[in-house]
Amino acid sequence: MTTEVDLQDLLDTLAEDTKTELASTPIVEDWNGSLDVASLPITARKWIKVTDVVAVVADLKNSTRLGTGKWAASTASIYQAATGGVVETFHQFDADFIQIQGDGAFALFWGGMQYERAMCAAITIRTFSNDLVERLQSKWSTIPETGFKLGIASDHVLVKRIGTPRIPAQQEPVWAGKPVNYAAKAAQSGDRHEIIVTRSVWDTIIANDYLAITCGCDGDGKPTKPTTAIWQDMTIERLPEDEREGRRLIAAWCKIHGPEFCAAILAGKRQRSDVAEARMWLNRAQMARAIRVKDATDRANRRRQAGLAR
Repeated sequence: MTTEVDLQDLLDTLAEDTKTELASTPIVEDWNGSLDVASLPITARKWIKVTDVVAVVADLKNSTRLGTGKWAASTASIYQAATGGVVETFHQFDADFIQIQGDGAFALFWGGMQYERAMCAAITIRTFSNDLVERLQSKWSTIPETGFKLGIASDHVLVKRIGTPRIPAQQEPVWAGKPVNYAAKAAQSGDRHEIIVTRSVWDTIIANDYLAITCGCDGDGKPTKPTTAIWQDMTIERLPEDEREGRRLIAAWCKIHGPEFCAAILAGKRQRSDVAEARMWLNRAQMARAIRVKDATDRANRRRQAGLAR
């Protein structure tokens, strides 16, 4: 196949299109409660603004090394099991948009109970990650360390389809805004079997006893005190100051209480009667953390202002 391109004509066209685009402001319409991404016009200079979108990014650790020394069919099977499992999970929790990216995927949730659906999907993928790794290791003893790293972020987005007109295969929705980018950076900052949430996500879910506090058993049914130890402070270095101080979830669904908790979260339940002590300590820790974050932000602002004054 021979590809012929009139390079100068192409560059001139790109320059003219850029000039036209930047000469006027596109239309931005607020989401009206209904959004069919596939039907968004590709030629119209119109974006849709969707508020309070939650993005979940699932990234498979060491994915480029998983196929080393294996038959092509084996490598394909690994990717099908891993990525296919993630996509199916997003679908089951009613993700409003799902897109596969290489060896992983991301999903967007909006329009009601989006934090609950996103968190339940992420914890389910975190749980699935354990089973996936165990099965891979039982089949291939030399498989590199792998498993899903997950990141969650939230904010508003602007969306429209961009691509080649009249060729659907060359068109994709573009989600302009912070959620997908921040969720990806959060996932990259963690390790396998971890969920990293940004500050704004944590500030939203902290009040939910089913998400912030353990079920109160050791995983085998033996009663223990509910605790917040499953969540750890996490600085997401690649994010700006307002989202950097996030949290890391290191736990999966409890084998015994997981289905009950998942159902409760999706039903909108938030309060539990067995977590008074854990909730007290969590509130104290959150207050102390807020003071530390404010102090760090104030110091950063002073340093920035001092630099501008020079």
